[in-house]
Amino acid sequence: MDNVSYQRFPTVRIRDMKDDVMKFELRDTDASVANALRRIMIAEVPTLAIDLVEIETNSSVLNDEFLAHRLGLIPLISDRAMEMRLSRDCDACDGDGRCDYCSIEFHLNVKCTSEQTLDVTSHDLQSSDPDVVPVDSAGRQADVNGFDPPENRGILIVKLRKGQELKLRAIARKGIGKDHAKWSPAATVTFQYEPDIHINEALMESLSLDEKQEWVESSPTKVFELDPISQQVVVVDPEAYTYDQEVIKKAEAMGKPGLVEIYSKEDSFIFTVESTGAIKASQMFINAIEILKSKLDAVRLSFDTEEADDQFGEL
Repeated sequence: MDNVSYQRFPTVRIRDMKDDVMKFELRDTDASVANALRRIMIAEVPTLAIDLVEIETNSSVLNDEFLAHRLGLIPLISDRAMEMRLSRDCDACDGDGRCDYCSIEFHLNVKCTSEQTLDVTSHDLQSSDPDVVPVDSAGRQADVNGFDPPENRGILIVKLRKGQELKLRAIARKGIGKDHAKWSPAATVTFQYEPDIHINEALMESLSLDEKQEWVESSPTKVFELDPISQQVVVVDPEAYTYDQEVIKKAEAMGKPGLVEIYSKEDSFIFTVESTGAIKASQMFINAIEILKSKLDAVRLSFDTEEADDQFGEL
């Protein structure tokens, strides 16, 4: 019995993949693995975020702490994050920002000289590394007249009136969402069990056309549809089912219990991953798998070490 293997071979099928959104199926595994991936994507995939702010001049209406907090929440392009070091583990510096291994330096120097209110945005941040910039600045091209439409003006930091000035130095460091939400690369990561829906055709045929339509409309989401040609109730979108049991209750109210049976497949999950833009959604998933593998390797090593200690004792 000790030699029984519970090893499984999960499979992934990509349904839709864009830079900021990804939808995929995870099959042949259980909820523990699915939830581990979800939690790692949210809390343990590293990114870069501003963590230290040295303000030289601030005559705006916002105090220094408020500005530092707003700067920290600006998502930065973090393609290099996995290969960078955590500042607390960096042996090349003391984490003051003058180290290519663990830190990226930003500068902001803006003064309002006109009567018109000046918006200071993420586009005003000057990075020491051209590959690490605010997500809304990557690939940005200003209008030929030097004028940006409202949607391209960046993330607002503060507004300045005439004579007001803001000058600061900021240090971006590697971190994970478990330490602070500003380091989380995920806007949302969700998964649902894939529903398995079976209609009892014999019972369905005992309903009139109006009763069928009434039953179809009892579902809050468009899961079922009455085919106008065959006049049969068909499942059009099983994934739209939200496990609200409204169609089951309606069937019971109509005196037709067992009209439909709905189960959740215990080994099949549908994931939706949305990124903040710090890294691509697909890269977030790949990084999460690598982190999960390293955690499992650590558990295996720990188990092997304990077995060796039990077998040979402490030398």
